Amino acid sequence: MPSIYHYTRHPRATELETAAEPVKTRDFRGIKNDNVFVRINAKFGLRITLVVGTMWAAYVFTIIALFALPSAIHQGTYFVVVWLSSSFLQLVLLPIIIVGQNIQAKAADKRAEETFKDAEAVLKEAEEIQKHLLAQDEVISGILDRLEGFAGASPPKAST
Repeated sequence: MPSIYHYTRHPRATELETAAEPVKTRDFRGIKNDNVFVRINAKFGLRITLVVGTMWAAYVFTIIALFALPSAIHQGTYFVVVWLSSSFLQLVLLPIIIVGQNIQAKAADKRAEETFKDAEAVLKEAEEIQKHLLAQDEVISGILDRLEGFAGASPPKAST
């Protein structure tokens, strides 16, 4: 008796097997792009981001912004507010925000890697379950074949 169930593997399972690692933030930086201008811009932008996105840059920007503070204080409250909002906050918060984003990107990459490993493990377990089920199908088919053989034979006569 042929098996009733026909297993069809999900296409994503095949894709997962061929993937070497999960997609990470670094894969989207444009450095591996075919267009030379995209690569140059990506490298330049990345370099600037790596330099500006440090706490050292935040410290330097704080010192630079503080040089203008005495002049703003001398000119009055309005200029202190302008200095605070445009010079200090924008200049200092920019690198601090980039540092925070870099930390978040690393955490997201770590989560992606863990999820990828989990998906690989689930896929392997599912493959083992599928093998087990196929083996059970064969055994059950054998049992059904034997039962059909008994059903076709005449029942034994009772002796008196």
